[in-house]
Amino acid sequence: MAIAATSSSSSVSAAATQALLDAANGTKTTSKTKMADQQDRFLKLLTTQLKNQDPLNPMDNAQMTSQLAQISTVDGIERLNATLQKMMSSSADGDAMQAVAMVGHNVMVNGNNMQLTDAGAVSGVELDDYADTVTVRVIDSSGLPIRTLQLGDLDSGLHNFTWDGKTDNGAKAANGQYRISVEATRAGEKVTARGLELGSVVGVTRSSTGTSVDLGNLGQFAVADIKQIF
Repeated sequence: MAIAATSSSSSVSAAATQALLDAANGTKTTSKTKMADQQDRFLKLLTTQLKNQDPLNPMDNAQMTSQLAQISTVDGIERLNATLQKMMSSSADGDAMQAVAMVGHNVMVNGNNMQLTDAGAVSGVELDDYADTVTVRVIDSSGLPIRTLQLGDLDSGLHNFTWDGKTDNGAKAANGQYRISVEATRAGEKVTARGLELGSVVGVTRSSTGTSVDLGNLGQFAVADIKQIF
């Protein structure tokens, strides 16, 4: 009885082992790529075509070469797509690492808000071209302009400026959020200008649409939207 029990145990173990091997082999078999399946079908069709062709009117070399070139082209496209996917994944990883390095730093993004504290406020402008006159107006929560800042002439690109918190009549404005309006001209002609706002990176989010940074109350911004890092 003891021998029978031992033999039964050995038989069960062998069966379990064989089942695992069969499963592994089955996985390998089903892991063939779609492209490999297409190539197999193509070669079978080509072989069948060659076997059953009319001996008096066989397929010429040009036809065979054309068909082989077609399957080669499809294979090349598949490989190119796979390479592009790897490159895109690598680029996304790079964006994520860059975004993580920004956590705890201040950044400038497109926007028209400015936060006033006891130390003043910092904001910026972006110009598409040189301007001989750049004017920034600070607007309160009621929509009224309380301070006009003349930044002078500026080249195209990004420029930062500060506001000491004083209104045009010299009074101290209350701490809080204000809005800015930017106007730029050159020889009286309008120059495209955009306001920039300062935010602090508090987190990073990665999704199917890409990597974004969390600027707290300012919201989520793509890494590409970051204009400056401090």
